[in-house]
Amino acid sequence: MEARSPGERARRNEGTTEEEHVTQEATIDPGRTAVVIMDFQVGIVGPYASNPEQVVERAASVLAAARGAGIPVYHIVHRGGPFEADSPDVEIHPGVLPIEGEQVIRKVRAGSFSTTGLDAMLREDGRDTLVLMGVATSGCVLSTLRWGADVSYQLVVVKDGCDDGDEEVHRVLTEKVFPRQATVLTAAEFAGRLGG
Repeated sequence: MEARSPGERARRNEGTTEEEHVTQEATIDPGRTAVVIMDFQVGIVGPYASNPEQVVERAASVLAAARGAGIPVYHIVHRGGPFEADSPDVEIHPGVLPIEGEQVIRKVRAGSFSTTGLDAMLREDGRDTLVLMGVATSGCVLSTLRWGADVSYQLVVVKDGCDDGDEEVHRVLTEKVFPRQATVLTAAEFAGRLGG
């Protein structure tokens, strides 16, 4: 059997398959897009990011661009275990604090969908494209991307708005795994798509 690239296989298949996502570029329409920023909490960013200052800076730039374009932002925070309500570790990092009107949603699992009402909120608001950022890439970002792809969201991952304690895992996910189901951009590329 002749070997084919994932893109060639996707073009040959009919219907919706995981492989089709390889060649589909997400369209960032501000009226249909939402930013989902996950686990940017004091007790997570420091211990679980390889470059905490840089990831916070890049995520903040994405938030500024999205807000400027009228794109809603959903802040997902992890609770449970060491992340109890009265612990300073649960606080959202000061570099990416929510502004008035932005949703803060508590979850108790790695992904942002299974223990929250996020899917219903997004669909009620007419959002079918998600821009994902989070710490860690191999935790909340991977879990949320997989679930989002399974329920047919268009997905964008801001690779420098994500970080992981293992730089090689981050690289493999953002360069090899995520592009099969998402458009992978830098923070600057995201802002450029919005004309910023």
